Parts: sequence; structure tokens; C-alpha cells
Amino acid sequence: MSTPEERAADVVARIDAADRPEVWIERVPVDDLAAAVAAVDARVAAGNELPLAGRTFAVKDNIDVAGLPTTAGCPAFASVPTVTAPAVQALLDAGAVLVGKTNLDQFATGLVGTRSPFGAVRNAVDPERVSGGSSSGSGVAVALGLVDLALGTDTAGSGRVPAAFNGIVGIKPTRGFVSTEGVLPACVSFDCVSVFARSVGLAERALAVLAGPAPDPASSGPGPDPYRRTPPPTAPLGTPAAPVVARADPGALVGVDPGYLWSYEQAVLRLESAGCTVVTIDLDPFLEAGRLLYQGGFLAERYAAVGAWMDAHPDDVDPVVGAIIGGARDLPAARLATDTDRLEHLAAQVAALLDEAGACSLVLPTVPFHPTLAQVAVDPIGVNAQLGVFTNFVNLLDMCAVAVPSEPVDGLPCGVSLIGPAWSDRVQADLARRAASDTDPDGSCPDDAWARPAVPAVPLAVVGAHLSGQPLNHQLTDRGARLVRTTTTAPVYRLVALATEPPKPGLVRLADGADGGAIEVEVWEVPPAGFADFVAALPRPMAIGKVTLVDGTSVPGFLCEPEATVGALDITAAGGWRPYLAGG
Repeated sequence: MSTPEERAADVVARIDAADRPEVWIERVPVDDLAAAVAAVDARVAAGNELPLAGRTFAVKDNIDVAGLPTTAGCPAFASVPTVTAPAVQALLDAGAVLVGKTNLDQFATGLVGTRSPFGAVRNAVDPERVSGGSSSGSGVAVALGLVDLALGTDTAGSGRVPAAFNGIVGIKPTRGFVSTEGVLPACVSFDCVSVFARSVGLAERALAVLAGPAPDPASSGPGPDPYRRTPPPTAPLGTPAAPVVARADPGALVGVDPGYLWSYEQAVLRLESAGCTVVTIDLDPFLEAGRLLYQGGFLAERYAAVGAWMDAHPDDVDPVVGAIIGGARDLPAARLATDTDRLEHLAAQVAALLDEAGACSLVLPTVPFHPTLAQVAVDPIGVNAQLGVFTNFVNLLDMCAVAVPSEPVDGLPCGVSLIGPAWSDRVQADLARRAASDTDPDGSCPDDAWARPAVPAVPLAVVGAHLSGQPLNHQLTDRGARLVRTTTTAPVYRLVALATEPPKPGLVRLADGADGGAIEVEVWEVPPAGFADFVAALPRPMAIGKVTLVDGTSVPGFLCEPEATVGALDITAAGGWRPYLAGG
């Protein structure tokens, strides 16, 4: 095994070889990097469980790291914090090694990655094109393999646009999932800390670590995160066996680059091939909500964050950023009140549209096209506005999203996003895996490396009223359960229809050597706390015992007390509860 000094030197060598100085604002000195690697080695040797041991990461420079300047892309604004932001500290505590602070669109205002006195961050594949912002440096650092992970922030799409333009994964979690303490606000009501990685699995592993002990006060209500704690009762966390995914109606895609349209359709086809039902919905209320972010009263929040400082230091501010934020200086309070009311109305419309369609997710192109640096220079505000058409609404409507690569277009990365209601983060990640063309080009983290709770989830085989679409399935999804697979038992069981309300079957294992049947089951993963609560509430005659599957493995699952089967209708020949209900 190489020494900490050698591993630190290797990180520095990769960064130097990439020759992308505009990616970084501040880097950790190589000696400090080696010391951090050695400290992680010592913690591992001492028996500490570190889910991110040795993973390198970068931090967008509007997030505080004690001892390193926070500039927000503006040198005159810089200050050196004494406290590290909880999100950064969580990664450090999990064994990740900080490499440095990354460049950004100044004051996190932009989706292009060009609005910085530290230099425009060029695209990882084509240096003549934009990298996407405002988390430009973080996205490119991951795409070039300079770090394993990076933190960004996302208010209008900054955790997703760089992912699309650079061929990586970007997760924008539910508001309040990750603490924004120690993050310079852009629009404080809508800001999120986001994660970049080269695979969904690694991004989720980091996100599970980032989940704080409690939601932020301005978060999405009472819901805790869907990785470590019991989710709120209405959180749509369990992915259905046959998910319904909404797609945009063709009229909403006018103006999207033809190649991007083709790449989007390929992702839609992959979702259908993976068992999803795809339906078309009206995108107008989503897009109208998105326009409120920069064309309405919510822009006042950007001025509230840094406007007074900018007024006092006009020569130190990027002209485009100054024009955008300064334009909110005289917005009337009535405008914010009116737009807040309109946003609530649009959110209700969106929820009704998804509910009517039965959709748990919306798939969209992450961006409509990929501009060059020259195009942005000619029309910096207009091009930027077009890039946010499919991303701006997500935080305003209190949704979460996962951006993943789809088929490249003309040799350049392209991507799609899976977007869903607050606290459906796991659902979107599952569906993003199905939609992606390639979420791990370097093989650094397998796609099945699911970010699990600190204690492994408990598998549970269900056979009846708890199956997807059945009346008691919510008892699993309410506890944060996730569907893993559909299979059958070994052919040693008998299934009977019980006289219960709601109707449910009973599964009974036969004596060795007796003829039985293979019964359809779904295997779910249930968080430990939710599993204990679920079992405690289980009514007779149902019981939990070991169920042998067709592949010979055994998992906890639903069985039935034998006396309840006396006189019950034997439905073993149907092969399962759903075929029986369908008349099989």
C-alpha cells in the first residue's frame, strides 16, 4: 500500500497534469493533504467505520471550511471562517479528504460558469464550451477525475447543469435534507447543498452521510431525510414495481437542440424498457413557476444576501452579477407577496397533475442545448436564462432531482433529470439509474452501491396486501421501504385466501418432501427502525419468519399461523396473490 505522502502527491500530480487552474480558488497544501490521508488511515486502523474513507472531495467556494477563505467568487468579499459548514464536516467525519475550494459564478448567480474573476471554468470535454454554473469548478473537478466527490449548491439548477454538461451525476436533494448552515445564501428560501460524483451510487453514499440530524427551519416541513430516519407519513420513498414516469409534452420542448431531443428520447425508451410506464403531462405550470425565480419578487432574496455589500463595492462585482442582483434593489414588497401566492397556486396545480397521472417522477432534459463561451459572451443573460428552463422550477416547487448522463451528442455530454416531490430522493435515484446511459464511465463505484443507512436495511418478502399497488403497501413506503426485486419462493409453499379485511393471503411452508408451489413475492428493504415498528404492529394470524426464495436464499417474510388456514381456499395454483385476484 502506498504511503500517505505518495497518495497526496498523486492527487496533486493529477491536478497539475489537467492544467485547469480556473477550476480552483484555494487548494490544500500537499503536506496538509498527506496529513489528512494519514489521519484517515489511522482511524481505519483503529476500527472506525468510515463510509467515505480515502475518497477525495472539493467544496464550492460559497461553503465555509475553517481556515480557508470563503470568497463566493469575489476576492474583495473574502473572509476566513473559524467554523466548518456541517455538510463539509460530515464528509470529513466519514473519512473523505478535502482537496480544495472550487470556482463558481460569483455569488452563486449563474448557470454558465463564466462569471468569475478567477476565470471562466471551461467544459471538461470541450474547452470552447461552458462548464455550467454556478457550481462550475466542482462539476469539472469531478468530471476530470481530480476528485471523487464535490459539493455544490443549487438554487436554480447549479447542482444539475454542470452534471449535464460534463457527463457526471448531480443530486439536488429535497430542501432541508442537507444543512445549509455555513453556506452563503443566494435565495435562502430555496438554496440546497448538492453533490457531484461519477456514479449514482457514490453520490448517494455521500448524501447519506450529509443528511443532518434535523431539517433546516426553512425546509420542506416536518420530514426528515429518507436515508437515516423514519420518513414523514406521506413521503413517497418506496419505488413502485411498475413506476409511472411523466414526460414533457412536445410543445414544451420547442427550442431544445435536436440532438438533445434524441438523447432525451433514448432515456425515455430506457425507462420504458426497465418497466416504467411513461405518460405525457402539461409542463406549463412547472415552467411558469420557474420564471418566478428571476422574473419576480423572489429575486429580492438575492439582494438581501449580498446587495448592501455590492452597493458599497460596485467595482469589485462582476457586471452581469451586479446587474441581476442590483435589479432587485427596489422591488416592492407587494411583488414578493403576490408571487408567493402565485407559487402556492402553481404548486397545487403541479401536485394535481402528477397525482392525476399517477406519476412518481418527471423526466426532462436537464438543459436544452450547450452554448460556447463565445455565445455567452455575446448574450450573457439571455443564454443563461435559456439554460434554466427545465431546472429553475424544482426548488420553487419543493421538489428533488437527480441529473444523469444520457447519450452524448456530437461527442459532448448530454443529460436528463428525474424530478419528484419532496422526500422522494430515493425514488428519483432509482429511476435515474434506469434512465442513465452511463453513470460510471471509470468504474470507480458500481451502480448497485446503494447508499444505505448506518445500520443495513432489513429485507422483507411480501406476498399479499403489502405488494405494490395493494391496499397495505403504504405500511412499507411510509416506513421508508424500497422495492428491490420481484421473484418467487422455492416450490415448497402453499398459499390460501384468508377471510380478513382487507383480503389477504396466507403463506405456509409445507413439510419436507411435500409437493408445493412457487409463489410470487416482492422483496423490499426496510430501515431497521421501520422494520421493528412494522413487526410490532402486525396482526394475527400474520407472522414474520424465514422465507426460502427460488434461488435458495432465505429472507424474513410474511407467513401465516397454520390454524388460520383450516378451511381456507387453497389458491396455490394461481402462483400468487395478484394472479389470483386477476382470476388466475
